[in-house]
Amino acid sequence: MLASLDDDKAEEIVEIDLRGRSDVADYMVICSGRSSRQVAAIAEKLSERLKEQFRIFAKMEGKETADWVLVDSSDVIVHIFRPEVREFYQLEKMWMPGAAHTTPR
Repeated sequence: MLASLDDDKAEEIVEIDLRGRSDVADYMVICSGRSSRQVAAIAEKLSERLKEQFRIFAKMEGKETADWVLVDSSDVIVHIFRPEVREFYQLEKMWMPGAAHTTPR
């Protein structure tokens, strides 16, 4: 999954370990694309790769406007933002009680 984001030039990729902190997923990944077009393309490619390689049919929300696209693959939730939208919502601050829980890429 992280390789797919890297391949598609996602920026500022952060992985947050949610195990023991949330029943929703085990991990959350947050990254940015430079434009709405790139955000949508990153999300679409990720969804395709999950389907082809792992037979995971991820749910996707927000692709229409592509300011913030959420890709839900059950155990991992990926948030793909335009930089301004990511800065506004600051999900990292909400889910990161300490730097030890993240792996910046």
